[in-house]
Amino acid sequence: MLVWTVTQVTGRVKALIDGDPDLTDLWIEGEVSNPRRAPSGHCYFTLKDGDCELRCVMWRTQASRHARLPMQGESVAAHGYVSVYDRGGVYQFYVDTLEFGGTGALWQAFEQLRNRLAAEGLFAEERKRPLPRWPQRIGVVTSPSGAAFQDILNVLGVRYPLVEVVLSPSLVQGSEAPAALVAALERLNRRDDIDVVIVARGGGSLEDLWAFNSEEVARAIAASRAPVITGVGHETDVTIADLVADLRAPTPSAAAAVAVPDAAELAGAVEAMARDVVDLTAACLAQQREALERDNRLLRAHDPRRALAQQRQRLDDQLRRALAAMQHRTEVRRVHLARQQGSLAALDARAVLARGYAIVRDASGAVVVSTHRVAPGDTVTVNLHDGRLGAAVTDVTVTDGP
Repeated sequence: MLVWTVTQVTGRVKALIDGDPDLTDLWIEGEVSNPRRAPSGHCYFTLKDGDCELRCVMWRTQASRHARLPMQGESVAAHGYVSVYDRGGVYQFYVDTLEFGGTGALWQAFEQLRNRLAAEGLFAEERKRPLPRWPQRIGVVTSPSGAAFQDILNVLGVRYPLVEVVLSPSLVQGSEAPAALVAALERLNRRDDIDVVIVARGGGSLEDLWAFNSEEVARAIAASRAPVITGVGHETDVTIADLVADLRAPTPSAAAAVAVPDAAELAGAVEAMARDVVDLTAACLAQQREALERDNRLLRAHDPRRALAQQRQRLDDQLRRALAAMQHRTEVRRVHLARQQGSLAALDARAVLARGYAIVRDASGAVVVSTHRVAPGDTVTVNLHDGRLGAAVTDVTVTDGP
């Protein structure tokens, strides 16, 4: 049994194709899909008609001779040769010349639907809803077996593992895909716990993504209860679904990233806020402590006990001064009283009488101060310092002086 290697089979096929003179110099007409220019300058695109696709490459030298590169959906006639790319194991068309012939049928259908829905306002920015900041449950419409779903789960698991993912499985390619996508959206729409919906699939040609250019899918997205994020194809792929969605992400992974906050950023933000809270609390406590110290100083300055002590001290001083004044006044009055007593003692009639004087009263008790008040024969009373004498006036002599 002869066993071939992969390299041998690929080389045999390449030799057969390269040996066919009809495939070494030919023109091919078709519609351009997925055109892209590599950093090297080479141009890659796909030519397709209603049934088949053919991968094409135009080297940088040939591409630089053209004023522009082919655009998505454009009809072209390409000249070149067909050969096999050994490493990829695929046959492809190596283009050296392009003639542009207009817009392809699929692209015309895309433009017509886009213009009609735009006229209805389905793409208007004012109808697009904001995404929830903290989603708890995300609905995902995609193929459960595709890489897009796994990419979404991986991104959500890293960025925000708290979110719950609800898969509404659907076909994402083929003639039955539009109805399946609508049914998947309607299943999620019947629930009231879905915060946001992601509609996604991986990259592909215009035909592969055509289900997302259908009118029924666009209207189902517009009717969704929850905001819709699309992540269809690659960054350069734009579908009708992208235009009607509330937010278009360039890839399924990017759609998952914009649907949820970043847990790491949240943790950093929480730590920063915690530090801010600590700093603000410390600053507030410092201010309050300073205010408390100031109030304590004011309170101590206006403490009634302090004022009472001051008043008590002032009262003691006043009392001391009053006592001193009273003592001084008492002493002054004592001295004055002593003088008065001395004066009174000097004027005391008994003291005068004790010195040999006497007080004479007439019969009526009046003091006889003049010889004119008595006459011989009158009785008088003579008061001495140690008693009195009864006497009779025998003679009255009037003198001119003492």
